Amino acid sequence: MVGQMKRLDIIREIGDQYHIGNLETGEFSYPKAFTNIGKNVKDYQRGKTGTKHNYLDIRFENDRLVILVETKNKFSRWNLNNIYTQLQDYVKYEKAYSNKKIVAILAETEGDEVWTWYGQSVIIDEAHRHKDKTKILTFEEYEDLCFGKVNDKIKVVDSIKNLNEMLHSDGIDEKLRSQFVGTCLLALKNNLQYKNIKETIDEEGRKLTPQKVVIRNIQTILSGLLANSETINKAGKLAILNNKVLENQDVTSLTYSELVQILEYIDINVVPYINDKNTAGQDLLNLFFTTFNKYVGKSDKNQAFTPDHICDFMSKAVGINKNSRVLDPCCGSGSFLVRAMTDAMDDCDTETERNHVKKGQIYGIEYEEGAYGLASTNMLIHGDGNSNVIQDSMFNKGQWIEEADINVVLMNPPYNATKKHCDPEYTKKWSSKKKEDPSKGFHYVEWVARHVSKNAKMAVLLPMQTAIGNSSEIKSFKKKMLDSYTLDAVFSLPVDTFYPGASAVACCMIFDLSQKHARSNRDTFFGYFKEDNFIKRKGLGRVEKTDEKGNSLWKSTEQTWLDVYRNKREVPGLSVMHKVTEEDEWLAEAYMDTDYSKLDENLFQRTINEYLAYLIKETV
Repeated sequence: MVGQMKRLDIIREIGDQYHIGNLETGEFSYPKAFTNIGKNVKDYQRGKTGTKHNYLDIRFENDRLVILVETKNKFSRWNLNNIYTQLQDYVKYEKAYSNKKIVAILAETEGDEVWTWYGQSVIIDEAHRHKDKTKILTFEEYEDLCFGKVNDKIKVVDSIKNLNEMLHSDGIDEKLRSQFVGTCLLALKNNLQYKNIKETIDEEGRKLTPQKVVIRNIQTILSGLLANSETINKAGKLAILNNKVLENQDVTSLTYSELVQILEYIDINVVPYINDKNTAGQDLLNLFFTTFNKYVGKSDKNQAFTPDHICDFMSKAVGINKNSRVLDPCCGSGSFLVRAMTDAMDDCDTETERNHVKKGQIYGIEYEEGAYGLASTNMLIHGDGNSNVIQDSMFNKGQWIEEADINVVLMNPPYNATKKHCDPEYTKKWSSKKKEDPSKGFHYVEWVARHVSKNAKMAVLLPMQTAIGNSSEIKSFKKKMLDSYTLDAVFSLPVDTFYPGASAVACCMIFDLSQKHARSNRDTFFGYFKEDNFIKRKGLGRVEKTDEKGNSLWKSTEQTWLDVYRNKREVPGLSVMHKVTEEDEWLAEAYMDTDYSKLDENLFQRTINEYLAYLIKETV
């Protein structure tokens, strides 16, 4: 924008249709806004300055984004620390008020200066200001900054098939690919030098080929990253990445040209879309990692990789914030941990709070060595956060979990675990003929519930069999959970959630551990969340649909799911409230009114197909 900016000019440029004021002046009063939702702004004001900052100049909003604009005549006439503090207070109020993504802007009305902050946490200071964003943009352009473009997501997903084919042709074993790609991505994000490398001599006089020089450069970067983190068992994590990945024969036998080709492909087709400093970049990184894991592991039908959008929904459903202490005791590649860390840091107001989240509030356990290495790499790629990720059986770490004072659990336990992976106290009761977990993962959930804070919330993915509960074993665990805890909600999820991996039909259960189910004396929320607006894409799993403008349909779907759950609203065809016991089915399908206006032949056929698929799985 050229020339002096007035408030009306800013409103027109961003979009008058998004402008929300609650005073006659067009300003936005936070005390009034908080009163309207039954809160008091004083609970969120700080020290001596907070009470001075009640009225924001201009506020814009839609269903997922809020833009806050504070105007000053000329910045040079103001104390910068004072106006930074003022805008930071508005950001803090907004997080408590709407819990939406935020863009915060300082704009001159007698000059051209525009200063912009967005992304994770929205910390208002000079270090976090986006110095390349010096103009007022449209609301839609700010949305793209915060959420990314669906086209970018499609490009990242499309790159996965080509990358996997490249690794296959270069002889990289399928089980090694995810970890190798993760390690390369981590190194590239930290300025790996890999082009125009010449043969050299090492410190002991041995000849190093160009490819060995590149591998050594990767090892140096990994060592530096782990050395700078306060992680548990640094040496062990580094050994896994070296011995299992970089020193694997499939990797060491790559020619220099093959290695450069792989690194260059990742550098060009993945790295440009990824920025772990903002949420959109984090989302793309999560999408790449989880989709690649699914793609290379699709032949293993027992692999239930949790899609990133389901991780995101579950994290938001339990309200993860900067005070959450999160555990995933079966963390696999770390998808839940990454999502929890992202959401917790989004709620932070300072860099100190962000660092505290990464170093002391994210906990993970993984039994299998390969997945453990993958989780460590994943967390490092996302900006550390691997400090408290350990390799072990969760059943050996009861005291460690108790000392961590966990108040949120996100988990997707094994559904068909063999005896050696189950709780030894539980398997003592098995008959000699029993080979797999008859609780279908439920005993993992019940064990964890006994070892975390009594005020914790748990969001767990379990197979549909556990919600139906036909077997006496599953019924016994349903009873154990209700005897001690409250079943807050159950969400029926899409039938092909784990495609192209495991064929299990999953549901998400949320437990409130603060009191017994009977004592809470409340109805359970059941969501029929079968349509997430994703479609199958051959070889790549499920990708999100878009509208005619290319906007994601999942984001509005997620907001609807969260809205009906948080407000416990009954919507025909989508949700229902019902009081249940361990004898009942824990599924929306059992209690929900049918929305006949949405019935058609395709829906009928899909329902029949889902039922037949379930019957087949039950008889296998």
